Amino acid sequence: MSDKIPLQDITPAPAKAVTVDLYASREKIYTRAFSGLFRNLRRVGGAALFLVFFGTVWLNWGGRQAVWWNLPERKFYIFGSTFWPQDFVLLSALLIIAAFGLFFITVFAGRVWCGYTCPQSVFTWVFMWAEKVTEGDRNQRMKLDKAPMSAPKFFKKLAKHSIWVGVSLLTAITFVGYFTPIRELVVDFATLQIDGWALFWVGFFTLATYGNAGYLREQVCIYMCPYARFQSVMFDQDTLIVSYDPRRGESRGPRKRDSDYKAQGLGDCIDCKLCVQVCPTGIDIRDGLQIECIGCAACIDACDSIMDKMNYPKGLISYTTEHNLSGQKSKLVRPRLIGYAIALIAMMSLFAWAIHSRSLVELDVLKDRVLFRENEQGFIENVYTLKIMNKAQHPVTYRIAVEGIDGLVYEGKQQVTASEGEVLSLPVELSVAPDKLPSSANEITFQLQAVDDASIHTSAESRFIGPSVR
Repeated sequence: MSDKIPLQDITPAPAKAVTVDLYASREKIYTRAFSGLFRNLRRVGGAALFLVFFGTVWLNWGGRQAVWWNLPERKFYIFGSTFWPQDFVLLSALLIIAAFGLFFITVFAGRVWCGYTCPQSVFTWVFMWAEKVTEGDRNQRMKLDKAPMSAPKFFKKLAKHSIWVGVSLLTAITFVGYFTPIRELVVDFATLQIDGWALFWVGFFTLATYGNAGYLREQVCIYMCPYARFQSVMFDQDTLIVSYDPRRGESRGPRKRDSDYKAQGLGDCIDCKLCVQVCPTGIDIRDGLQIECIGCAACIDACDSIMDKMNYPKGLISYTTEHNLSGQKSKLVRPRLIGYAIALIAMMSLFAWAIHSRSLVELDVLKDRVLFRENEQGFIENVYTLKIMNKAQHPVTYRIAVEGIDGLVYEGKQQVTASEGEVLSLPVELSVAPDKLPSSANEITFQLQAVDDASIHTSAESRFIGPSVR
């Protein structure tokens, strides 16, 4: 009998290396034409945005372009008001208000900004329209792309890209026109007299519009835009989202129009996939809420059209909430929404007050390097330079005064006139008897008041330096 115990090797075989591809090649999305309520709303909203963007730049106000960001002179004209770099805190406040407004609308209605008013979405719909009118609807475009190059295909592609370039160029010229007077820009561009920098920016924004709306499209929304990443932080179970109702729609399947589909165990979804074919980001909304969904409601319009044809109730895909989907009641008013609303109203009120109370004149006081000197009368004298900036859009005459020390003598112009947008540099001498000085360093205040408008005034503090008082 053998005294050896038989052994069996149970060491698992080494696992085979699995290669995971972290990059998936893009599949081109061919959207299908559709109609419906939300498409019409998007058209109206897009038309209004285009009217504001392309129309405002051509308006005049007070003899100049109504909205003009004059970067070389650092003057920013907005409908009769002139803003300076010193007023950029107002721009920061405006951006913060816009951010809170976006937070508020997101908590309430999800990504309606993305679906209806985001420039990327608006221009993408315009570019998709250009595809449809030149290459045909979805199936025709798919066949055209698979077909070999031919004269008809070439001219269809040429027509599409010509419209793309035309829209992009018009957009770029309009955008640059907010920084360079649009009437001069158009004439210079047409006569090939355009400035080098203006030409560069027109070319840059033409390429950016053409690339983003023509080629990148949903890639911008999915991979480049940060809004899709942090939107989930603002969502709650009462936020309006575009969603499919699985309780009503499942199980999916084709059927005849007047058949008793309930007896077959089918839901209202006939699995036509029209909701997928009209989606600009190519998702299937029936898979649930997804980061790629921009809330454009194209799938709602498409699904409602099928429900009409089948004589089923609309709303299989709709704007709803997670609470509604689970059979619970949604709350319109909730703490987070109230908090954003209060913050938004408060900031808008403060911004309006800041605009209304914004001074149309600015005064800076620069003291001479020489601390003090004694003049011929034996008075202690200090020299200053007043920098007076007229922010109004018309010439203003100012009255100058100074206070802070009894017996202070002002030597210089007591009234000056500054043209529109002018920065005056005014030398001023102040003197006082030595026995009138309370200390070696004394606070003084320069007062500036418009002669014809009491609402235009400002002040600036400085110091009057003298010898040590014992």
